[in-house]
Amino acid sequence: MHTPTATRMTTATDQRQLSLLWLASPALPIGGFSYSEGLEAAVHAGWVHDEPSASDWLSGQLALSQARADLAVIAAALAACRAGDGPRLQALDEWVRQTRETAELRLQTEQMGRSLMEWLRSLDADAAVLPLWPAAWRSPTYPVAYALALHHRLGADAPWPQAQRDALLTAAFAWAENMVQAAIKAVPLGQSAGQRIIARLCQDIPAAIDAALAATDATRQSFAPMLAILSARHETQYSRLFRS
Repeated sequence: MHTPTATRMTTATDQRQLSLLWLASPALPIGGFSYSEGLEAAVHAGWVHDEPSASDWLSGQLALSQARADLAVIAAALAACRAGDGPRLQALDEWVRQTRETAELRLQTEQMGRSLMEWLRSLDADAAVLPLWPAAWRSPTYPVAYALALHHRLGADAPWPQAQRDALLTAAFAWAENMVQAAIKAVPLGQSAGQRIIARLCQDIPAAIDAALAATDATRQSFAPMLAILSARHETQYSRLFRS
């Protein structure tokens, strides 16, 4: 027998799950498909040239660039959203800007963050999350914007810390799917090869989430010198499909 309380709880859980799926969708109008985050330059340099090398490259980026930086920022920003700490969100946003080592990587995080906030505000201009980042402020970078969107869609009463982990799994999978699609186009690879790479990344994602959750302000880092070099080269690469 279904009770009204059980129905309400089920509905809230369902809506949170649907919101996570929504935020993992490549159909979000934020332009993620137009960036490869250095992958195209790695293909041009001959470092990524087939399924194994593409899989190794993306697995490395997940462990280095994502777990230690972007996912760690999202984790910290979600905690700041839950605490209603706007200054903390601003500090995290500034950290992201300062650690983007090339113009195109900074452009990517700024453009995607701006587009995500525009999408969020278009859904609900009176969303409770918006006072944490007033429209008069400069648009946040993508990791901070993603945390704001996750906090808004999950709701303030989402069970913590499981909701935080679920949100990070969503962010990591969205990144993995977008990067695999970039590899399919840039290498190029077949769709089946792309799915095999996603399967491997799904095995690596839980450990990346653990690392992101364990990161502190003192341990969070974006040290990836070869990625910075590749990105700088990509800015003047003769022929390219992607903006990064």
